[in-house]
Amino acid sequence: MEVFEAIRGRRSVREFKPESVSHDLLNQLVDAAALAPSAINEQPWHFTIVTNQAALDNIAANAKACMLEDVAEQPDHFRQTLSDPHFHIFYHAPALIVISATSGTRWVTEDCALAAENLMLAAHALGLGTCWIGFAQRWLETDEGRSALGFASDEQAVAPIIVGHPKTAMPVVARRKPRVRWRD
Repeated sequence: MEVFEAIRGRRSVREFKPESVSHDLLNQLVDAAALAPSAINEQPWHFTIVTNQAALDNIAANAKACMLEDVAEQPDHFRQTLSDPHFHIFYHAPALIVISATSGTRWVTEDCALAAENLMLAAHALGLGTCWIGFAQRWLETDEGRSALGFASDEQAVAPIIVGHPKTAMPVVARRKPRVRWRD
């Protein structure tokens, strides 16, 4: 797939077929992510891949409960969604890849975000769907969340990304014209 085609076609996917994603495909996504640029070539990222459904459900339930604790801080539509007992924050995706890094390095977030974009573009090129799940972030920052993923105490989750085979093609999303400031 040509790079601009991948950029234009990638969407956040929230409906997946129940079939699993092969380890080979998941490894290809990690390989693509690891090709991302990083500040002073630190390549700080770690990749934790979760495909066990019970583990995914446990992480999803704990992350949802954590977000519900801060329900007053959430917009109304988030509160309604999070309060729905049938809402699964991972949308029943068959895989979760968490990109993490040791805290304290200056550009960890930016480096891991670059790796995440590579991963999501590669997934699209391979016919897979992805979505960065911000709802999981806060719980993954807790000791319990770190422990569930086998993280070191100084490791921080930056990008929890679900992966699966999309149920349907996602429609084009309207984009605003970019704001550009020229200073010639």
